[in-house]
Amino acid sequence: MKTIETRNVKFIKFIRLLGCIMKKVITFGTFDVFHVGHINILERASKLGDYLIVGVSSDKLNFSKKNRFPIYSEKDRVKIISSLRFVNEVFIEESLELKLEYIKKYNVDLLVMGDDWAGKFDWVKSNCEVIYLPRTPSISTTEIIEIVRSI
Repeated sequence: MKTIETRNVKFIKFIRLLGCIMKKVITFGTFDVFHVGHINILERASKLGDYLIVGVSSDKLNFSKKNRFPIYSEKDRVKIISSLRFVNEVFIEESLELKLEYIKKYNVDLLVMGDDWAGKFDWVKSNCEVIYLPRTPSISTTEIIEIVRSI
């Protein structure tokens, strides 16, 4: 599993060494054909805690979920997510079944997912809080891809 540390990581580690309490949030997604809906959910997730960790679906995982590879490679999608000022750490998500392991590894307090996943991750509630945020209306990667392909 690859991890890419971004802004403020050294500072956050220093704060944790001092024993200060920090709320860590984790979220997951493919983030292909990046759009304002992705920004909205990531920004809202970041406001629910002090440190935002994002798992970006691997190309292989995306193929297994959607029977197609993403438009942008996992490397490019990680770079896009890493560039956001409110994202602190990014890693490649290799499997949907590893959610609990990621939660434990990163010692998170809150899992945030889009409401299209509502109820699907309630089984991790004994390890962290789970919140499903509403998606941005009328914005969908699938719809964007279909429009572009039809041109």
